[in-house]
Amino acid sequence: MLGKAGDYLETRVDLIKLSATGKTADIISTILASVVIFSFALVFFVFLNLGIAIWLGAILGKMFYGFFIVAGFYLLLGLLFYSMRNKWFKEPISNMIIQKILSKDENQ
Repeated sequence: MLGKAGDYLETRVDLIKLSATGKTADIISTILASVVIFSFALVFFVFLNLGIAIWLGAILGKMFYGFFIVAGFYLLLGLLFYSMRNKWFKEPISNMIIQKILSKDENQ
């Protein structure tokens, strides 16, 4: 009887380890995929903003005017995102990680 309880406990510990490993791998793969997508998006937006700044500078007659306008736009956008960082970023990301950790495996 005691042997069966020990086997059950050992099996249960192994199952918990496997579940934790799977969840950790899922979280890390989600983060890495997000980083890759963010990197491509960042390169795209850098070139897009350079083009917009040069275009605005050509329209306004002085190249640096376009860069100042684009920089001012991003300053305002940055201040907005900074003021809303907890609501827009911290809470949703924390909730996603917690949800992944607490979710039941489909194979169980």
